[in-house]
Amino acid sequence: MLLVKTKIGPSKINGIGLFTDQFIPKETLVQKFMPGFDLEISENDIPNLSEPAREQFLKYAYKNKGGYYILCFDDTRFLNHADNPNLISNDSDEEIDIAARDIQKGEELTVNYKEFDTDFDYKMGIH
Repeated sequence: MLLVKTKIGPSKINGIGLFTDQFIPKETLVQKFMPGFDLEISENDIPNLSEPAREQFLKYAYKNKGGYYILCFDDTRFLNHADNPNLISNDSDEEIDIAARDIQKGEELTVNYKEFDTDFDYKMGIH
């Protein structure tokens, strides 16, 4: 769940991106997993989806180190990958992202998929 003001728009990185709609100081908590809103889905449930639904789900969900797929209910799913992102996780046991540096209003928010998505290689193949 996003904890700051954002908007989606065309991305220079890939398709649609998530952009900040406010200044975000370094170390601000930007997003965190919120049970009851964000979904945690077992890998065993994915084959139950139709092929088009499965492709859509896998495009926007990520597979955490525990083997579960996480699908955020809000626009968090539009975060794009960057090798040097402006959002990082400061706790490998929690699904959270903080600002790695001051982030200016209008800047695209990015994360490093390699740090948390065990389906990184698959995801890079579908983008």
